[in-house]
Amino acid sequence: MYLVYEFNIIVKSGKILNVIRLIVLFLGGGLGTLTRYFISKVTNRFFLLSFPFGTTFVNMSGSFLIGFLWSFFDVIKISPNTRAFIFIGFLGGYTTFSTYMLENLNYFRDNEAKTAGMNILVSNILGLVLVFFGFLLGKYLISVFRR
Repeated sequence: MYLVYEFNIIVKSGKILNVIRLIVLFLGGGLGTLTRYFISKVTNRFFLLSFPFGTTFVNMSGSFLIGFLWSFFDVIKISPNTRAFIFIGFLGGYTTFSTYMLENLNYFRDNEAKTAGMNILVSNILGLVLVFFGFLLGKYLISVFRR
């Protein structure tokens, strides 16, 4: 039996899902996806090579943003719904792990192992560096503005 009461959905397992949280995730994911689509298209127009610059740029900027924002929200308290909107919804919709994997599969399939290898190395190493850098920059800015 399904029951809707005060913005909560009680599902058969007895767990309660917050309807507001679901709406927040839906909106964040949609905005992240639209932003990814636009940025990927614009970025790919500047680079006419076979390397997936649009996907790489989106994933790297998303890596930086998640590190940067996480450092702020370590200090600044935000609501669980705002956190879900930003991290799960927007950044989850914005970054493109499945697209990244499909591009690598296609490179291997098309006998472009060097391009696939470069894509894997750049995305993983640079992504980790940017998460770390974003986090450190955020912490630094917090310390500067708290003085």
